[in-house]
Amino acid sequence: MDGGGRFSQPLNAAGTSGGGGFLAGLRLPRILRRFSSARRLRPAVPIEARVPRLAGTALVAGLAGTVALAGFVMSGRYDGFVAENGRPLDILARLAGFGVERVTITGLSRMYEREVLSTAGIDWRSSVPFLDVDAVRERLLAEKLIASASVRKLYPNEIVINQVEREPAALWQQNGEIQVIAADGKVIDDLRDERYVNLPLVVGAGANERLKEYLDLIEAAGPLGSRIRAGTYVSGRRWTLKLDGVDIRLPETDPAEALARLVRLERESRILEKDIIAVDLRMADRVVVRLTEEAAAARAESRKKPKKGTAT
Repeated sequence: MDGGGRFSQPLNAAGTSGGGGFLAGLRLPRILRRFSSARRLRPAVPIEARVPRLAGTALVAGLAGTVALAGFVMSGRYDGFVAENGRPLDILARLAGFGVERVTITGLSRMYEREVLSTAGIDWRSSVPFLDVDAVRERLLAEKLIASASVRKLYPNEIVINQVEREPAALWQQNGEIQVIAADGKVIDDLRDERYVNLPLVVGAGANERLKEYLDLIEAAGPLGSRIRAGTYVSGRRWTLKLDGVDIRLPETDPAEALARLVRLERESRILEKDIIAVDLRMADRVVVRLTEEAAAARAESRKKPKKGTAT
């Protein structure tokens, strides 16, 4: 180095160590020397040796399978397959011997076994291991006629359902639809067949909530109670009873007393056997009777005829 702080010879000039140059005379730190030595000693392994054989083929096949499955699902064909054969897991379980072969149902009263199974969503496509008993129970409780239910699995092939049904008390007709109601007036089923046709029938808005009043009127009618076919709740105030085709119009207050009067009239004069279509008991001091059209016409005609001995 000269007096100005510069090297007096080129950086690549031979040094005292024997011709390696300036940089050759520098010593690397030990850790770097080890790293450099390790990299030089590690043999070069071809990529073909590091990748498992057939890995590329498997990857391509997996991607193709994924795409095919996604297309199968999105096309809607998967849903059709499940609807026809069941879920894949259920299919595997059935093949292993865990299909649902028997369902024991207790507590059946008004419902049919097929209705319970349909509501529960259990059929030949189901399997015991993959049946969600909580979901089945929720579906059963969604049925208006079922008050409570429990579901158990019995391996390998059985499901046990214990249910308690609400007790139907009457039929309720409103806006042309007839539904089954419990004693508290709550709707528990639709009238779908002849199972409930012998139940008492109430008609009109609010009639379901006044069911107890109607049943009390049937009891108050005594010997006529069995002949009452329906009760219509009129304007939210009073009842009109349908008795063997005759309308019995009751008052708002003390309808039981009005029925007692009707019982006396029927016993004394057989009023309900005459050609009438309505008996109005809404006035306490009189009974108004409406004749059939034929009886009314005959009565009018008889009034037109002159009496014997009268000049014409």
